[in-house]
Order: sequence, then C-alpha cells, then structure tokens
Amino acid sequence: MTISMVLFWALIIFGIVALVRYIGRAGQVSTDRPTPRRLLDERFARGEIDEEEYRRRVDVITADTRPRATS
Repeated sequence: MTISMVLFWALIIFGIVALVRYIGRAGQVSTDRPTPRRLLDERFARGEIDEEEYRRRVDVITADTRPRATS
C-alpha cells in the first residue's frame, strides 16, 4: 500500500514537471529562428558575401513590399 502511494505521487510530480518544461519550451520556439537580416549579417561577417552583395540584399529585404494602389 505504501509503495503504491509513493509511486502514485511520484507519477503526479513527474507529470507536472514534464508539463511545465513542455510549456516553457513552447514559448521559446519562435525566438530561436534567425531573421533574414540576421542571417545576412552573419554571412557578411564570415566573408561569404562582399559588401556590394550585402548592401544589395539588405535593400531587397528592407524594401517596401506593399502593393501600390493604381489610379
């Protein structure tokens, strides 16, 4: 009887801990993904692209991409 009670409470505590860890990880998923600008900055810093290509791609990323109204 005592062993089953200890096992029961151990399972309850384990379930609560697992749930808290799962919920804590769910909020971090979106912050782990690098932005396109950050990836571009890293490639430039490593020397994979030159300054001209870096500036051109930054212009593309930061360009206003909203559709323009035509009259």
